[in-house]
Amino acid sequence: MDGTTPTGTRVAGVLAELAGLEDPKTRAVNEKHGDDHGVNLSELRALAKRLRTQHDLATRLWATDDTAARLLALLICRPKAFTRDELDTMLREARTPKVHDWLVNYAVKKSPHAEELRLAWSADPDPVVASAGWALTTERVAKKPAGLDLAGLLDVIEAELRDAPDPLQWAMNHCLAQIGIEHPEHRARAIGIGERLGVLKDYPTSPGCTSPFAPVWIAEMVRRQQGGADA
Repeated sequence: MDGTTPTGTRVAGVLAELAGLEDPKTRAVNEKHGDDHGVNLSELRALAKRLRTQHDLATRLWATDDTAARLLALLICRPKAFTRDELDTMLREARTPKVHDWLVNYAVKKSPHAEELRLAWSADPDPVVASAGWALTTERVAKKPAGLDLAGLLDVIEAELRDAPDPLQWAMNHCLAQIGIEHPEHRARAIGIGERLGVLKDYPTSPGCTSPFAPVWIAEMVRRQQGGADA
């Protein structure tokens, strides 16, 4: 769509506004995490709040292949308007960590196609795609576990976690921790798997943050839950 149409003009205007928000220091920080944009996320959210939901504009912004534009698109889209195939294509196009994360959390999880995609993506040979399937599984572990084979999930994690490539390893490890946190009947086994495999045991953790090492993560979240219950 060219800039002579109303939508094309709007896209050009939004891209110009995003360019004006670009900050070299923010870009330098983001690029350390694999994200090639320099827009402060608070400013991006403020722009999205002003634009409000505009699904057509969101699809045009996504098509620009610009990371900041795609993040904005995910904030102003209408998740239920995407088809299953559109979401699948978008995930395979989303090669920066933040776009991948926001797509799964802000669009796919709110889509009626989430469960179908969870099953398809979990079995995908691409570890980035598979990580999205595991992220959706972790969401179900926490919020809608009925029908999930938790013991079976632990079997897969036990067999594959140690050698899984990043980011698939991160996603599987999160699922392991979530099972241990949310389901006391599987907690001992989840902790045992984490201890035996040692995945992320030595990951550097900032003061005040919880280690991603599953046994520590599980113990800390359970402690918080029990503290809240006792309050």
